Amino acid sequence: MVNKPEMVDLLTAGMRGASARQRAIADNIANVETPGYRRKTVPFEQALARALASGDVPASLQTKVMMPDTTPVDDKGNNVDIEMEVGELVKNSSTYKTYLRMLSKVYRQMELAMTVQ
Repeated sequence: MVNKPEMVDLLTAGMRGASARQRAIADNIANVETPGYRRKTVPFEQALARALASGDVPASLQTKVMMPDTTPVDDKGNNVDIEMEVGELVKNSSTYKTYLRMLSKVYRQMELAMTVQ
């Protein structure tokens, strides 16, 4: 079982990763018509899993922006698919909200533990 400070670090790292992904998705959507633009991704779940497996502190986790080359490119050299980006935006927003709600519950439990008489 993960103790509370580690849980806070883990959830905070998840929120930072989701925030970085949100910025990448926003950049992708903003550049959907930009010739030669390549979409960005932030695969923070893999970095978080590696950090947990190695016992590293998630608070020191760095997210990396990547440019995958697996998506098809249009005639302008752009590989942004607006429908996919909107879907990723919705999914990522839900992920961020989940981390936020869980963190709020952890803090609420700590508060209750400190106020119980």
